[in-house]
Amino acid sequence: MRALALDIGEVRIGIAATDASGAVAVPVKVLPAREVLSHAASFRRVLDDYEPEVLVCGRPLTLSGEEGPQALRVMAQARDIAASCALPLEFEDERLSSAEAKRILRRQGLSERAMRGRVDMVAASLILQTWIDANGTEGGRDG
Repeated sequence: MRALALDIGEVRIGIAATDASGAVAVPVKVLPAREVLSHAASFRRVLDDYEPEVLVCGRPLTLSGEEGPQALRVMAQARDIAASCALPLEFEDERLSSAEAKRILRRQGLSERAMRGRVDMVAASLILQTWIDANGTEGGRDG
């Protein structure tokens, strides 16, 4: 199953997709949040290129596992995006995904400045890989 994942931020949205096998998450790109939220041509191109069957969005829970104001905002935006794409929506806990993405990029020798545009798509790929691993190696509940 092909899945597309979004790490929804206030300014940018990181995008990741499954590989052809549906077993591995791959970072795709980062788009301005307004382009994804408005279903702009740049986001429609990603949808056309990857032809996802499901949209997986990070759910930013508090460290205690509760839904705070940020989670409610992100989940509402995710529902709007999924509806505009006519895709089923699933959520995956994204706690610490951005911190882990930064750690990975630092290990690759990137400076904070060089990381700026990449953290969100790496975080999206971490969210997606967690979802894949939780739902079977074929990348989805229908596997």
